[in-house]
Amino acid sequence: MAHNLLQGKKGIIFGALDENSIAWKTAVRCVEEGAQIVLTNAPIALRMGEINKLAEACNAPVIPADATSMDDLNNLFTKSMEHFGGKIDFVLHSIGMSINVRKGKPYTDLDYEFMHKGFDISAMSLHRVLQTAYKLDALNEWGSVVALTYIAAQRVFPDYSDMADAKSLLESISRSFGYHYGVAKKVRINTISQSPTRTTAGSGVKGFGDFISYADKMSPLGNASADQCADYTVTLFSDYTRMVTMQNLFHDGGFSFTGVSAAVIESMNEK
Repeated sequence: MAHNLLQGKKGIIFGALDENSIAWKTAVRCVEEGAQIVLTNAPIALRMGEINKLAEACNAPVIPADATSMDDLNNLFTKSMEHFGGKIDFVLHSIGMSINVRKGKPYTDLDYEFMHKGFDISAMSLHRVLQTAYKLDALNEWGSVVALTYIAAQRVFPDYSDMADAKSLLESISRSFGYHYGVAKKVRINTISQSPTRTTAGSGVKGFGDFISYADKMSPLGNASADQCADYTVTLFSDYTRMVTMQNLFHDGGFSFTGVSAAVIESMNEK
């Protein structure tokens, strides 16, 4: 059910790959709530994914941009403002990749070139996006930027490897830039720490299916779905959350504050 929460707003959605991705679902929900959007992803991701299908459904242009390239980001924001005929109200950063995880490298034997590349893609890209928008004065006052993260930034999940470090950096950037952008332009920046979710990106983590089941048992409300995350993201883009900034917001059914659940204990006893 739509409530016109984003009526008249304009935004950029990074990272929609296919129908399973949170960015894809967020794009759909933003349009349903009255927003106009621009879709973007790295050129290689555009070739791998189905973004043209989403673009047609959302009546949105696709502007390719490698989020590690300042030239690409300048072009993205400049062309987006030309398309909208003005500034931008919201941005979703849904970008993450660890080459070490993909290659099955254990945390105690990382390839540092892979690690640096992963940090650039998964975390430094947020700073690049924000710095580009800041210098171009591309965001309206009271605009909103949301980046997706995971609780491995605070707690150890062994197979998440250096992606956990990248998420820690991502969250730090959102706080630091959130201060500066807030003072200068009243722009708010937050991260959403989402439940483990069956997406193309998440499927690359070893034992991910088993962990989804564990997290679901551990969480009093169960795991938050990708659709529910899209709904939550819409509220952060809306005017109802104007005073929320520099926060890491757990959207995980209560997992983050549950020590142990009856369902987990019961499953252990069954074994």
